[in-house]
Amino acid sequence: MQATRLPGKPLADIHGLPMIVHVWRRAVGAHVGRVIVATDSLEIESAVAAAGGEAVMTRADHASGSDRIAEAVLKVDPDRSVQFVVNLQGDLPTLDPALVAASLAPLTESGSDIATLAALIREPEEATNPNVVKVIGTPIGAGRLRALYFTRATAPAGEGPLYHHIGIYAYRRQALERFVSLMPSDLEKREKLEQLRALENGMRIDVAIVDTVPLGVDTPADLERARRLLAP
Repeated sequence: MQATRLPGKPLADIHGLPMIVHVWRRAVGAHVGRVIVATDSLEIESAVAAAGGEAVMTRADHASGSDRIAEAVLKVDPDRSVQFVVNLQGDLPTLDPALVAASLAPLTESGSDIATLAALIREPEEATNPNVVKVIGTPIGAGRLRALYFTRATAPAGEGPLYHHIGIYAYRRQALERFVSLMPSDLEKREKLEQLRALENGMRIDVAIVDTVPLGVDTPADLERARRLLAP
């Protein structure tokens, strides 16, 4: 709600519904499990409830979305029956529900702690844009990488593909709990990328390569684009 470039953006109207409700509907459409909106805003909680969704109130002082979902999961599942948790940002109203399932796949196929997504960079300007995070990884199978590093720089050097990291994370429950217990790492603070905390502490992140990058709404222009894409 405190986004500086688009204040109150989770409640921004997109064809009669708040953006957060669009994201919730996309998550439900993935058909992979219970969908909960974790928030510190009573307005967001009310908007989600009015749409028939489930929201959980969390503390306002969390440093990251991972910390927030860890609190929410503990509240809704104190008996620890949930094994996997997917963290979706609330500003992805055009999200393809298939990406949620894609983010979970590496956890069920390997011994990774965390799984995430990336797409091949096709536009030259994306390769040099520091707002487009790149994942550097080693291939471990068709459409799969094991992450070695994440960076805002253009990397790796030399000929070959570059991959645009998509900030959707799937965690094993115990990996999420371990991650949020760790102190922010040096490279995390330098690159401003929290996933580096996991790598610096020896956690394994596997990456599924997908064909589409969801639109993240950060500015008024992004919001207008989302409205166009979701026009009835």
